[in-house]
Amino acid sequence: MTLNDFHGKAVLITGGTKGIGLATGLAFGRHGAHCYLTHRWGSADESEVRAKFAAAGAPEPAIVEADVSKDPETVALLEQVRKDHERLEVFLSNVCVVQIAQGVESYSRRALDKSLEYSAWPLVAYLQHVKRTFGRYPRYTVGTSSDGPDNYYQGYEYVALSKAVMEALCPYLVRHLAPEGARINILRTRNVLTESALAVHGEAYPEFVRRYGGESHFITCEQVADAILALCSGLFDAFNGQILNVDKGSPFADNLMRVYRHREEYGLP
Repeated sequence: MTLNDFHGKAVLITGGTKGIGLATGLAFGRHGAHCYLTHRWGSADESEVRAKFAAAGAPEPAIVEADVSKDPETVALLEQVRKDHERLEVFLSNVCVVQIAQGVESYSRRALDKSLEYSAWPLVAYLQHVKRTFGRYPRYTVGTSSDGPDNYYQGYEYVALSKAVMEALCPYLVRHLAPEGARINILRTRNVLTESALAVHGEAYPEFVRRYGGESHFITCEQVADAILALCSGLFDAFNGQILNVDKGSPFADNLMRVYRHREEYGLP
């Protein structure tokens, strides 16, 4: 089977200047893609991002300040892509705004709405605007999620809820868009040390996990990026509407039995 050729193809990544988004842009860039990376409110060091693409031998990316919750900025972004490309090949919905909960009394409708607005709804809104701008949907769409809907993480309620909504939307979108040749999948990850993860769990979290879970417990941004690239490679075109885990099988090994086995090493009774 021939792999998809990304040379000169447009790849749009929201939240593309850091973490998983940046790693994914570099992965596609190494294969010749023209990447459009969004960020918000001057949060990116654009010269540093461009230097990383140059070091990877990738085409220079277009770095655009665009808030995913604002339709006019989305429209302007897509019009910019349209000037150079007849089609958007890949769309990665990757923005996550962290709203940290501090117990039931801290819950608020406003915080939930903001989390949904930034972390779930763009999967739909961008597809709508892409269709209006290009007359067709991206060939491949991937949303980044986490295992938060199924596992407890302190303060993670709003992120987990927004990811659960994104995951629920995915198969419904596929039901409507598959006849037009669009493929949409969601990648779940766990324990990727991004700025968002540290914002939720705190600076002490990585060392705690390393002690009780081991370095292998972490997933790197590059591993997630490779999985996203693979989903868009043509080799996995049978996958559509799927919620896929990138976790190195950790749910099988990450349990109390593993802690019990190493209890002396951890100084536990």
